[in-house]
Amino acid sequence: MADEEKNQALMDKIVALCKRRGFVFPSSEIYGGFNGFWDYGPYGSRMKRAIENLWWHEMVEMRDNVEGLDSTIICNPTVWKASGHLDQFSDLMTDCKKCKARYRVDQMEDPTTCPACGSKEMTEPREFNLMMKTFVGPVFDDEHVAYLRAETCQPIFVDFHSVQVATRQKLPFGIAQIGKSFRNEINPRNFTFRSREFTQMEMEFFCDGEEGMKWFEYWKEQRIKYYREKLGFPEDFMRIYVHEKLAHYAHAAIDIEVKYPFGWGELEGVHHRGTWDLSRHSEFSGQDLQYIDHDNHRKLMPTVIETSVGLDRTMLALLSLAYDEEKAATQKADMEEDTRVILHLPAAVAPIQVAVLPQSKKLKENAYNLYKSIDRHFRSEYDETGSIGKRYRRQDEIGTPYCITFDFDSLNDNAVTVRDRDTMQQERVNVTQLRDYLEKKMDI
Repeated sequence: MADEEKNQALMDKIVALCKRRGFVFPSSEIYGGFNGFWDYGPYGSRMKRAIENLWWHEMVEMRDNVEGLDSTIICNPTVWKASGHLDQFSDLMTDCKKCKARYRVDQMEDPTTCPACGSKEMTEPREFNLMMKTFVGPVFDDEHVAYLRAETCQPIFVDFHSVQVATRQKLPFGIAQIGKSFRNEINPRNFTFRSREFTQMEMEFFCDGEEGMKWFEYWKEQRIKYYREKLGFPEDFMRIYVHEKLAHYAHAAIDIEVKYPFGWGELEGVHHRGTWDLSRHSEFSGQDLQYIDHDNHRKLMPTVIETSVGLDRTMLALLSLAYDEEKAATQKADMEEDTRVILHLPAAVAPIQVAVLPQSKKLKENAYNLYKSIDRHFRSEYDETGSIGKRYRRQDEIGTPYCITFDFDSLNDNAVTVRDRDTMQQERVNVTQLRDYLEKKMDI
């Protein structure tokens, strides 16, 4: 099988697993779905929240110089005029006159030929704005037009002064936000990689322009370190793309790319944006957003270093890296191969960290009590349905690092068997030592 076919097969397996095990499935699926929109099910929403919490902990809670924000999805339309989105946030598109298919020009090998039907009858490329339009108020006219935010960073810039005054932060300091963004993508594709509704995790770090490049290098290294140490991304799964062609206001930019089944794709950007953002919002709002440096008796327009990552893309990267299949001959006469599907997810982001499984339903009361005590400290699940082997397989498929089996011996020795997902090794652990044991294993 060619590499392209293998990669497509892997993507198909990940999509199927996400649907089967309740990670991700099409929005409005009973009505045929809605292209570019995805719902996160019970395990997907747990995993998504775990990724959010990990990022927030590392970027905000562990730092004295980064504050949090939770802004509205819809804000004054002039915000998007000042940011340049209304005039410049667009893609070139072309339509096939024969089959009516629409394409982004930058994604076509030959803009004169339709990839679907081979027709040479293509429309002239034209700009297609990616902002999602809505209306605020009772009248649907131009005076009541508003937009769903295309990125979470613009409200950070707009609220810069309010946050700085409220927290009494001095430069340098950052403002972080996690939230929904919307883009009217012409061609949503590659599962959740490019969607029309998605979640961003962004941090804007404000500093003196003379220290801009120093902080750019700092945040670049911090974000690379995060993926290596916290999410376990290996060397061959990640690469850094350095932008040579920059926006007119930018001083430096890099993308952290990962190897998805469909190829290399951007996961996070780290950008030196200069003073562009605050200057533009000062100009359009008429408000002075300069920072007053009381210590040095001066005013300055802060320079911005941005880190911006897609939560959905992070989750897809983790699933792509974690998906694995192990084959072992069964005990049947024909010795057919039995496939064990595993998600080798880091414990920090696994939807379920610990599963408690009674050996027999006769042990349900004791096992369930153990589960309730464990659930206070770890994302846990109780499962008594089916054979112990089938229950192990179910937990392997959703990426549970550790399964705890409460057996008949547990009634006498107050110990349980802990099974490791990746090695399948089992260890007997006293219940009184279980929490410490698991925390050390998970490094939390």
